[in-house]
This record gives sequence, structure tokens and C-alpha cells, in this order.
Amino acid sequence: MVRTASPFSSRLGAVTGPVPAPPALIGDGRVAQLVGRLTTLDARGHWVVSCYLKLEPRDRGRGKYLIKLKNRIRGRLAWIEQQGIDRAERETIARDLERVREQLDDPASLPAGRGIAMFASEPLGLMAVIPLPRVFRSRLVIDRTPLVRELAAVADEFGLLYCALYDRTSARLFRVSAFGTEELSGLAAGDASRTNKFHGVPAAAGPGKGMAASGEYGHHQRIREEKQRHYATIAQHLFDLSRSGDIRGLVLAGIGVEAGAVVPFLHPYLERMVLGTVRLQPKAATAADVQRAVLEVREKAERREEEQLVKELREKRGAGWAVNGIESTLRALSRGQVRTLLVDPSATVSGFRCEASGRLTLSGEDCDGKPEPVEDVIDDALEDALRQRSHVDVIESPQWRNKIDGLAALLRFKTR
Repeated sequence: MVRTASPFSSRLGAVTGPVPAPPALIGDGRVAQLVGRLTTLDARGHWVVSCYLKLEPRDRGRGKYLIKLKNRIRGRLAWIEQQGIDRAERETIARDLERVREQLDDPASLPAGRGIAMFASEPLGLMAVIPLPRVFRSRLVIDRTPLVRELAAVADEFGLLYCALYDRTSARLFRVSAFGTEELSGLAAGDASRTNKFHGVPAAAGPGKGMAASGEYGHHQRIREEKQRHYATIAQHLFDLSRSGDIRGLVLAGIGVEAGAVVPFLHPYLERMVLGTVRLQPKAATAADVQRAVLEVREKAERREEEQLVKELREKRGAGWAVNGIESTLRALSRGQVRTLLVDPSATVSGFRCEASGRLTLSGEDCDGKPEPVEDVIDDALEDALRQRSHVDVIESPQWRNKIDGLAALLRFKTR
């Protein structure tokens, strides 16, 4: 999709100098600074390539993500040929698209997350690659400004998740954000017994069987008490972390049934924030392992949320607090009504943007002024929703996305 400047386009302030090209992948510490630079970037009339790409497990298999990207690149190259862009600019855009493709050629270099964002502009010295926990949908956009709203939206909606990875004698704490995973200082049960096995009392040393039985009972009782103190300590550390107010959810990880052992020790407030449990080896797991596990748990939680949103759509539509269908949703967007935009990820439809009002429509005849062709109004509607600070939810579950007629919306207010 090639987008030209319009009254609806964002106005970015100036920033001195080009954005420097970062390393292949940018970690959490540098992302905020880069996003800040991108949002205030003065492109000085140059084209910028913005790419959001899904890297779900099904996309990685047999390089499907790369096949889809190459198809999109061919489509964008054909599109720019029709837009009257001069030859020198077309060649520059083609080189930027090739640089984006080269960044993804090696599957081994892909990030652990389920999405990636890339921004390229040769005249600006810009080549940024940012790993993401997910993207709303795969998009390849050529515009006069970088499309960074999804970066900010993903960071805000993802928030901070904490993962406690533990066994009976130790614990590791991880902070997971939209852009990376960081291990915090660990915990250890200093008074934990060395073994769960009771070795008994030698026959010559004890007065009778009663003492041996008592010793075994005391040993196992001590083990239970140590475990309880350890789990209570983990719960207290999680509660202390939650007091910062930026926690969005918890994931508990461990071996077998131990993964959920901390739940009874959590404050009720934190217990409601547990997204799920997962099996991981506490001693051997890496930060990448933790990130993958947390994203899997969060994805399951998102599927449950999708069901609730579709049910809410069905309940509120009759009362005028929701709409279902592309045209009716586009009208709601033009009025600023949309609270939550629901998107069918498989939907694609061309349309128009009215030059005078900036609103999207499926028919150019609905525009008062000149209609500007839009290759995919679903992508543009997503961007408009982010501009209006609406919540965006792409319905991935097949059983629920079939209830969405391309686009749907829960509304902030009803029209008279």
C-alpha cells in the first residue's frame, strides 16, 4: 500500500539529523528512544517504508513469513508504478524494500517474539528493526512518514508482565515487556533442606521404631514448612513489584504441579492477575525460553478475551452501542465513535479516502470531494483507530472471527 499525504495524515515535528541505523535487533533499553525519534521525524519529503510482519509459529514454518513478504513487496512495486512517482524515487523505494527483505532472509536471526517492525529510508539513513510480542496484522506501507502508532499501542497494551520461575529451593524473577525480557535479582531459600529423602536412624543409635518414625515425620514436616516459607517469599516479592503500579499480569512457571504452588500465597489482587502457569526448568531456562513461554500464556488469555469481545458485540449491537460490517464501522470511525475496533485478520478490501474530509469509504461516490484510491481500507482503518486512541483487537480464533464482517466496533457513544 502506498499512501500519499492527505488531510488525515499525521503531522510530525522536526528532528535534527537522520535517525542512525541501529544493530539488527533493538532491545528494550533503546526502543523508547528510537520510537521517540521516529514519532518526531521530519522525513523532509522522502518516502519511508514501514513493515509490520507476523512471526507466529505457523508463519515461521517453511519460511512462510518470507514468501508472504516477497508477495507484498511485488505488490507494492506494482502499486508505485501506477502512482506517477518519478523513476529516481521508485528506485530508492525498491532498494529500501530489498533492505527490509534482506533483514529477514535468515530464519535463525529472527527474534523470539511473534512479530517484528521495520522502518527504512535510504535518504534519511534509516534502517530500524524492532522485535515485538505480536503485531495486529502484517502490513507493508510506503508513506511520507513512518507508521509508528502500532509500536506505541503494542507497548501500552502489553504493559509489563512478571514471570516467577521456581522450584522448591530457588526462584528467578523476570520482567517481560513488549520489547524484551529482563531477569531480575533471584531468590533462594537459604534454609532449605538438601534433600527430600529421609535416611532414617541407624538401629544401634535409636531406642526403637518410634523414634525413627518420629524423625521421618519431623523431616517431612520441616520440608513442607520450608517450601511454604519459600513460596510465601516469592509471593511477597511479586507483591512488592506490583506496588509500582505498572504490572499488567503474572505468569507462574516451574516443574509439573510446582508451577502453580505459589498461587495460594498470593494476595487476592495478584491472584486475579495470574494469566496462567507453564512448565519450565528453573535452572536451565534462558530469558528467550521465558519470553516464549510468557507469550504463549498471554496468547491463550487473549483468545479468552476475544470470546468476551464478540459476545459483547452481539449483545450491544441491537441497542446501538456496536456496529458490525466494514461500511458501518468506517462511518463510526469518521465520527470518532469507536472505542474498540474488531478486525478480521483475513479481510482485505479496496476503497477510497475522501480528500476533503479524510474519511474512509468503500465507494468513491460517497465522497463530497475528490476520492483518493486506497489499496486496503482495513489497514487504513486500523491506523485511523490507533490515531483516535481506540483499542484494536484482531480476532484470531476461527470460531469468533467468523462473527466479524471484516470490521466491527464497540462504540463510545450512539448517534441520534
